[in-house]
Amino acid sequence: MFDAWQMATLVIVLLAVVFSGVHIAVALGITAALGIYLMQGDIEVVRMFISNTAYEALRDYVFAVIPLFMLMGEFLAKCGAATDLFALINRLMRRVPGRLGIATVFANAVFAFVTGVSIAAAAAFSRIAWPEMKRHGYERKFALGCIAGSACLGMLIPPSVLMIVWGVLTEQAIGKLFIAGIIPGFLVVTAYSLYILFVAITQPERVGEARKVPQAAGAAAVPPPAARDDGNVLDDAQMRAALISTLFVIALILGVLGGIWLGFFTPTEGAGVGAALALILAIIKGMRTREIFEVILVVGRTSAPLLLLLVMAQLYSRVLSMTGVTGAAKAMFLESGMEPWMILSVMVLVWFVLGCIIDSISIILLTVPVFAPIATAIGYDPVAFAILGILAIETGLLTPPFGILVFTVRAALPQERVSTGEIFAGSVPYWICLLLVIILIAAYPQVATWLPNLGR
Repeated sequence: MFDAWQMATLVIVLLAVVFSGVHIAVALGITAALGIYLMQGDIEVVRMFISNTAYEALRDYVFAVIPLFMLMGEFLAKCGAATDLFALINRLMRRVPGRLGIATVFANAVFAFVTGVSIAAAAAFSRIAWPEMKRHGYERKFALGCIAGSACLGMLIPPSVLMIVWGVLTEQAIGKLFIAGIIPGFLVVTAYSLYILFVAITQPERVGEARKVPQAAGAAAVPPPAARDDGNVLDDAQMRAALISTLFVIALILGVLGGIWLGFFTPTEGAGVGAALALILAIIKGMRTREIFEVILVVGRTSAPLLLLLVMAQLYSRVLSMTGVTGAAKAMFLESGMEPWMILSVMVLVWFVLGCIIDSISIILLTVPVFAPIATAIGYDPVAFAILGILAIETGLLTPPFGILVFTVRAALPQERVSTGEIFAGSVPYWICLLLVIILIAAYPQVATWLPNLGR
């Protein structure tokens, strides 16, 4: 067992390596190797421990979930399903105030079911939604804040990459985490939509619905372009094509998640079915062989480093348990005299701060091996804690000064010369909505646990 100085050394080395800019996988590996060496004093033991952990991790069937779900999302993104989805929702909601903002939220929610990556959603909808919002006279701060805020749904609504990583680290059922994210995800969508609707009704000029066009005295009133536009962005043929594409995507979502929930197949098998069906849709929509291979290569380049991260995270988690760091952190919180809600608040605050600095997966890898046992020790449901944690981490991606989603939106629209401060200001209401849902789940864990328990 480590003494206090050795535990402190391990934590300090990890933080120093991470914040010096070293890749998180390398940082976790270095720290884990140091911990084993300090405990055993034999470099051969270190080598054997790392090799055995890597072998056991990579042969785990569940690791295939990540590249398969990423493949499904990438096929649907590249074949134009996201654009079809936004255009269809935009037309169907043409009589709703602030329809483009609400369409962005709804399209992100549906597309989150097939992508599972917030940054990808932020980049995609910056190019899809912003031009339409700009054309209709939306306030820039409001529009870009809406895009950045709704991109958070990519990691909350299943199949989320964060849920997969969390499930692997904590050895929870990934399918159960998927189902647990549905109700909180819809609560966030509802909160976002109500905010946009409120702004559209009380401040219509922010959504381009109160502009006035100068006119000569006695001339007939001429409605502004936004008022003349009835939202029919698709002709009938395009409407049919978009409707078929969207219905296929929804059927794909219901089939994959429903099959996992009802036990027809495992998350890995569901991911395989989803990837195959997404490939069929991509081919129907005209994706060529060269483009298919490009998608496969992109997914390979993205998922391979992620699998390495997971191996190093499992190694790091084991070392924390063996050296007593996890136990010491648990004892510190439990013996501090703080109420459970106070302990949860400290964890959420840590996630907010880290979300400003590093990416979501790295935050999970660094904190969950320590935080998850503490949450269990204070009697909080592990599934509800997972959803609460993922929400908090995603909220950190909107938090100044380094909210990654804000910088993603800005980078996707270089021609607009928009400041990050402007996007941060526009995303504050969405940050508040996320915080309210976090508080709701903390107070009522059943919000996250009811649906997965229903499937028992």
